[in-house]
Amino acid sequence: MAVAGSSPSIVEYFGGDDGYRCGYCKNETGNLSHGMWAHSMTVQDYQDLIDRGWRRSGKYVYKPIMNQTCCPQYTIRCQALHFQTSKSHKKVLKKMLKFLSKGDVSKVASGEEPMDSHIEDVAVCDFAYKSESHVSQSELTPLSVDHTERVENEDKDTGEREEEVNEQKVESGSLQICADKDTPVPGGPSHSAKIVHALPKPGKGADLSKPPCRKAKDIRKERKLQKLLQNQMCTLEGSQLQAGDQVFLSQNSKSKANQPKTIEDFIFVSLPDDAPHKLEVRLVPVSFEEPQFKSSFNQSASLFAKYQMAIHKDTPSECGENEFTRFLCDSPLEAENAPNGPECGYGSFHQQYWLDGKIIAVGVIDILPYCVSSVYLYYDPDYSFLSLGVYSALREIAFTRQLHEKAPDLCFYYMGFYIHSCPKMRYKGQYRPSDLLCPETYVWTPIEQCLPLLEHSKYCRFNQDVKAVDEGRIKELGRVRVLHKRTMMPYSVYKKRRKGPSDEASVQQYASLVGQTCSERMLLFRS
Repeated sequence: MAVAGSSPSIVEYFGGDDGYRCGYCKNETGNLSHGMWAHSMTVQDYQDLIDRGWRRSGKYVYKPIMNQTCCPQYTIRCQALHFQTSKSHKKVLKKMLKFLSKGDVSKVASGEEPMDSHIEDVAVCDFAYKSESHVSQSELTPLSVDHTERVENEDKDTGEREEEVNEQKVESGSLQICADKDTPVPGGPSHSAKIVHALPKPGKGADLSKPPCRKAKDIRKERKLQKLLQNQMCTLEGSQLQAGDQVFLSQNSKSKANQPKTIEDFIFVSLPDDAPHKLEVRLVPVSFEEPQFKSSFNQSASLFAKYQMAIHKDTPSECGENEFTRFLCDSPLEAENAPNGPECGYGSFHQQYWLDGKIIAVGVIDILPYCVSSVYLYYDPDYSFLSLGVYSALREIAFTRQLHEKAPDLCFYYMGFYIHSCPKMRYKGQYRPSDLLCPETYVWTPIEQCLPLLEHSKYCRFNQDVKAVDEGRIKELGRVRVLHKRTMMPYSVYKKRRKGPSDEASVQQYASLVGQTCSERMLLFRS
């Protein structure tokens, strides 16, 4: 997916020599990764990077050194379109419905996933900003393209290059980011015990003095069908039913009785009129120019601090507004819209969970060309009984399926990293079907095939074809794009002009990690 006129990504590569404290095994220097600072990044470049094992924390983008780090972190994705709801997932969804419709706060037995924060990259905060860039914005604004020496076999035409010379400005007005609310209010139970005991109408039943013999299961099916059809006819308060939901609901209303319930059956249900609670999920673009984002910023930042102190034992100074902004509001992703993309566009978003008028949880997500990538979740510890980590992950899977209706290529839910060597981090493997990324060939492998290998060794090559190689590997270092003195040029030109010691080893390492495609699209900043 390329968007005409979009500015190229600009990155500053830092290498990966120093070890940092591991947030999983607590090894003081065992966490090893390569890192770069993304001054700006297109959603397509980031999609391609996470498909090579990279991940972002704020504007810092890092890739674990898999065969050396103490706790290897494998990129994991869930096939959202084929998602299978487990028994524990259903318990969490039913628990939320009971709470909303009846005010029931009974806790489910503690056999669920330990999903406090379903994406765990808070550990990255410890080192991400030690490498923060201090390059001025003026140095990052390309003014020209150096064509004095073309790389052999250069296939980029002059017009395309000149178009990219434009200043790196995103015109927020032309992006038309929509702040649609994640529609239907999840709600109450699909049946009530009172219905079973209703008096029969005259003339029905074998014995007129007794209720008719009808199975409770049939009554539930009938009521569920009526509610689904009702949802299609009416507009929910504060938010119109999105097209994707209508498709899901119409499919569900026609579904056969013996088919298992889908995730939408549990989430997109209307609440009874007398429901004690109302939950609304709002999708808010991460931008201080966005009114909804600005108006909810203070409440969201306070919730983040409350969560970090209660769950991760941060001190107040470690989770203030500045830390919140750097970690969860600063994003290198440039918002983009595409004709075949979702209505909300691509970019970084906060999915806010509003319960009875206040925010109780925020899921930070990136919407990319092929996936919804979950960045982080923070929630009000007072509502821990609702298993908000699991609930929000299930909502994000349903949201991915919803976006797929408008954007056919978008069909995966990325959950960050799967860490088999850390038992408490294995819960992500319970979202099936899911795949892990081979750290050597960057092909996706079903998790069922990976687990036996990981039982024997914490670092594994999942691709069993011994002849297979990284198809996206760097083949021509000279074609790597560089931004030097505000001029874009291929590395072959920069190399001849550079004064001082050679930096070829560093550029070679960078290019091998990001791959040929990204190295030719992104601009590697050189001072």
